Amino acid sequence: MDGEINFESVPLSQIKADLLDSSKAPLRPVVLVVDDERIIADTLGAILGNSGYTAMTAYDGLSALELARVVPPDLLISDVAMPGMDGIELAIALRQSIPDCNVLLFSGQATMVDLLVTARAAGYDFTALTKPVHPTDLLARVSELVPRNATEIIA
Repeated sequence: MDGEINFESVPLSQIKADLLDSSKAPLRPVVLVVDDERIIADTLGAILGNSGYTAMTAYDGLSALELARVVPPDLLISDVAMPGMDGIELAIALRQSIPDCNVLLFSGQATMVDLLVTARAAGYDFTALTKPVHPTDLLARVSELVPRNATEIIA
């Protein structure tokens, strides 16, 4: 074993029909993880999946929006600094189309503070964490942000 972790990426077109059928909505809260660093997105997705959540991953903002239109998430977890659409723009666009979706942003860059101030000035208040994020801290924050009815399903 070479120590490298590989995660299978599933195209949107291959998502199970049960996820797409609203009458068979997932019983577990749906979390959409977005990061342009695939290993981070995939690792967070695996942690969440192993902790009682339905985790979906995307590697850019536009793909995340497309995925969220098909399977609306209860929570968006997104890196702030991404090429193209940044995490703040993604969060605003997602919140406009899915107002009940909670948002958790994370970044290792100091510019996140300025971007969050800009988002707050536009009427959006997002929760933020700084990278690196310890899995325990991430799961604690996720459990605070997932809608109450979703956490009752897990308990």
